[in-house]
Amino acid sequence: MALATADLFKKARSIEIASRRLVDTQLAGQYHAVFKGRGLVFSDVRAYYPGDDVRTIDWNITARMNAPHVKQFVEERDRTVNLVIDMSASGFFGSHGATKREIAAELAAVVAFSAIKNNDRVGLYIVTDTVERYVPPKKGRKHVLRVIGEILAFEPASRRTDLAKGLDFLAKVAKRRSVVFFVSDFFSEGWERAMRIASQRHEIVPVVVADPMEQQLPAVGLLVLEDLETGNVIEVDTSKAARRDFAQRAEQAVAKREQALRRLNLDVVNVRTDEPYVDALIAFFRARAKRMAHG
Repeated sequence: MALATADLFKKARSIEIASRRLVDTQLAGQYHAVFKGRGLVFSDVRAYYPGDDVRTIDWNITARMNAPHVKQFVEERDRTVNLVIDMSASGFFGSHGATKREIAAELAAVVAFSAIKNNDRVGLYIVTDTVERYVPPKKGRKHVLRVIGEILAFEPASRRTDLAKGLDFLAKVAKRRSVVFFVSDFFSEGWERAMRIASQRHEIVPVVVADPMEQQLPAVGLLVLEDLETGNVIEVDTSKAARRDFAQRAEQAVAKREQALRRLNLDVVNVRTDEPYVDALIAFFRARAKRMAHG
């Protein structure tokens, strides 16, 4: 159900405050460390100090000033972070207060504010079985608030999922290399090949959003469930045997997803609706920094 305009603004503002606090206190430095800029560009010159690298001496300025001066450089950012959000109907599910869609919006906001704090651009792709919304990358707070608002207010035209369509569209539109946070439960099929191709041009970061009830049914007798993507309603017996069978099939689906992601050799962020998503982001940044240090 779409949020009213006042509720939408209130929710977006709440997410902004929480996200900026997390970025300022925990994440901005880690983001900067693992997503480097494109290189160094000349910034200024200053007087030479003992211990400076002699290779940075500016000989023209040194001759003109009759004293040694060195060149100073700053990191050239100009990075683009693309948020690809799976907004098929399964995202409306959540058994612990927050839906997968709400977690996706909050996590996307944290990544977006980390990006603009580092002077990077942020773009948005909202995907179902097609790309239903595209927001070109830009910088700035106003743009990030628009991105958050688009996610919160979005009402999908389709209930279905085809992640490959989103990846194919990304390949056509995003010509320059970017960091891509792809947020989905990844329970659909047919996306692995498209993601492998996309990862040759872009740094793909799959963000897997899961809910505990997708793995284990509660013991409540007869339970009425609706498949949010097909609309089919079924009555499920949550007896011990039935719950065991459900858990086994769920475990197989998770194993299949993990195997596909492992084959792609990508750094994955695993998020649950019943756990703080910031912990998963911090773990991701630390693991990536450690791998880069040893790479």
